[in-house]
Amino acid sequence: MRKVKDYYFEKARKDNYPARSVYKLEEVQKKYRFLKKGQRVLDLGCHPGSWSLYAARIVGSRGVVAGVDLSHTDLPTQKGHAEICWLCYDVYSDELLEHLKKTWPGFHVLLSDMAPRTTGSQYADHQQSLRLVRRALDIAAVLLHERGTFYAKAFQGEDFPELLKECKPLFETVKVVKPDSSRRESREVFILGRGFKPREARTRRLSKENQ
Repeated sequence: MRKVKDYYFEKARKDNYPARSVYKLEEVQKKYRFLKKGQRVLDLGCHPGSWSLYAARIVGSRGVVAGVDLSHTDLPTQKGHAEICWLCYDVYSDELLEHLKKTWPGFHVLLSDMAPRTTGSQYADHQQSLRLVRRALDIAAVLLHERGTFYAKAFQGEDFPELLKECKPLFETVKVVKPDSSRRESREVFILGRGFKPREARTRRLSKENQ
């Protein structure tokens, strides 16, 4: 086991998080401060819950976190933290969007740590990863507030630049970040979009639906 894995694994255990992935969010939050008190946060691919727990601590008791995953997640809300609503849905289901729209008036931040089940084919995994990011963008078009923040994992590969081109019109700024807690050999990076533009995103979504 690599030392970096040992360090973040042990740190997560000491900090009472179920997975080391929490630091891939924490590092970027400390630098860019996009999570704020009182916000509503949507966390896609939330299981086993580390990102939702961290976001709930930052946005506080007046905020809300909705964590979505195919796997059932059920961790208690900590005192003084935001309420976490754990939802077990397929992100491609229309039922998920309907439930979210009926329950909340939108979200200030959309997080996605979604990743495909790896197949051993880098190309196939890359394509499935991009598909998940595009689905997160579709959900953002419906639910993310104007000037909101989007932070999503993607696997690098030959079509990653095209994905970035799709993202750039939808936000005031787009950055590609690789937190120190990501293993060096991993192809994962994170797209950080700030200053969301709902009109452009809805136009993109309608264009896809009409193709």
